[in-house]
Amino acid sequence: MATETTSKEAPTFQAPKKKKKWVKRLVALALVVGLLALLLTRCMQNGGQTASGAYLPAAATIQDLVVAVTGPGTIKPNDSYRATALVRGEILSAPFEEGQEIHKDDVLFVVDSSDVETSIQQAQLAVQSAQLSYDSLVRSRNDNAKDRQIKANAAGVIEHLYVDQGDNVVAGTPVADILDRDNMKLTVPFHASDAAGFYVGQSASVAVSGTAETLSGSITEISATDTVGLGGTLVRNVTVTVSNPGALSNLSVGSAVVGSAASAATANFQYAASKQVVAKASGELLSLSVKEGDRVYDGQLLGEVKEVNLQDQIDAAAIQLQNAQLSLQRAQDSLEDYTITSPIDGTVIEKNYKEGDNYDPSTATSTGGNAFMTVIYDMSRLTFDINVAETDVVKLKAGQPVRFTADALDGQEFTGVVEKVNINGTTAGGNTSYPVTVAVDGNGMDLAQQGLLPGMSVSASIIVEEIQNVLAVPVDAIQRGNTVLVAGPDALDKDGNLMDAAKLEEREVTLGRNNDEYIEILSGLEEGELVFIQYSASSFMSNFYM
Repeated sequence: MATETTSKEAPTFQAPKKKKKWVKRLVALALVVGLLALLLTRCMQNGGQTASGAYLPAAATIQDLVVAVTGPGTIKPNDSYRATALVRGEILSAPFEEGQEIHKDDVLFVVDSSDVETSIQQAQLAVQSAQLSYDSLVRSRNDNAKDRQIKANAAGVIEHLYVDQGDNVVAGTPVADILDRDNMKLTVPFHASDAAGFYVGQSASVAVSGTAETLSGSITEISATDTVGLGGTLVRNVTVTVSNPGALSNLSVGSAVVGSAASAATANFQYAASKQVVAKASGELLSLSVKEGDRVYDGQLLGEVKEVNLQDQIDAAAIQLQNAQLSLQRAQDSLEDYTITSPIDGTVIEKNYKEGDNYDPSTATSTGGNAFMTVIYDMSRLTFDINVAETDVVKLKAGQPVRFTADALDGQEFTGVVEKVNINGTTAGGNTSYPVTVAVDGNGMDLAQQGLLPGMSVSASIIVEEIQNVLAVPVDAIQRGNTVLVAGPDALDKDGNLMDAAKLEEREVTLGRNNDEYIEILSGLEEGELVFIQYSASSFMSNFYM
């Protein structure tokens, strides 16, 4: 595209015009006038008068002084509960709605627990199986302990030993023969009619065949039934026991007389006891405490077989049983997780799941769901915490009154009381603060009707002390060394205005209690005396921007 050129006269360059000095001075003067007007207003509110220079006068006055600690806080319900579940499944029941009053232990949700009930049944079977294994091993150990002991089964003399200590034996192996030679038994038939009148323990006489010897004994056994004897007569066997005089053996023959009745036949003598002891357990014969010819009594311990080590197996079975029991307990405990109840009394603020919904805590938030199944507030009362500096917390104690306002509720003031001063402070930047809990006066639901709701920001004043009729001056009037500036001779004009700031004098005063604005004067000033507050340029600007 062609460029069209036109000829014009070049403009003459002119420097920008300087603003006149009086304009700048006017702006500065307006700023100073505005600042002075603001300071004058503050001064008049404090009962002061205008002063020359950067000094503001303030009178020492008798007034009521309120000492308070201030701070922000956030309204909270008395208690809250955000119900959730550790388990997943279909919600079978959710018998409540938003806004409904809930009592402690009321059921909020019931989640399908069929899977865990199956796990409980399997765990119960595992416990039963482990218990049977453990009991079986314990019985085996107990039985083995008895069977390992080799005991005499009769009183008498060790006639023969079949084993030596250290031998390996198996169950049923003969260990020893026991023979009672001191006592002999003679079992002979008596006519049944005679035997019917006999009794155990009855005295009897025994004649030894082939000798003229007669022995005294007693009946130790009577047969319960009759048999047919020689000649077809009914007889009954009777056993008589006698002491062996030394010559009797199982080859000797004898007959017996009981009362006037004689036995119907003779018979061979028998040893009173002839028993064989056998091992009942297998293993090494650890001990053998008798030898052939030794006398023993019935039940005497003769030896012992080495124990079969079952303890390791029993210990392992005990651990398996304990693990099975713990698994069952965990399964039973987890069943409680499927029924969610409220731990507090309160009002349902939010309900996020209903009957028929599926709840999965692992995906509740990641899929856009809500991790909290429901939210409950206990609105019986309201509280809030404020953080108090370490220099102020020492002034506070439970029971002190509190006044506060809510940022969202213009013109409304509420009251409360300090409930707790927490000694668990938080340090940041070298400064430590302590949380102080305030209980709001009134019922929480009634306060909510007035607009005071959980989550609202508030500004609170904790009333430390209310003092009446004390002499006080503004806090800003106090200088280093607890002094104030007062008018010296010729410092004021006839109207009481500060005429010469150089003639102000420092006076030491004794200080008392204070709040953010005023401080008590215990001595050094009289009511009505003026003190002067010096303001620097920075003070002007800081007051301007307040």
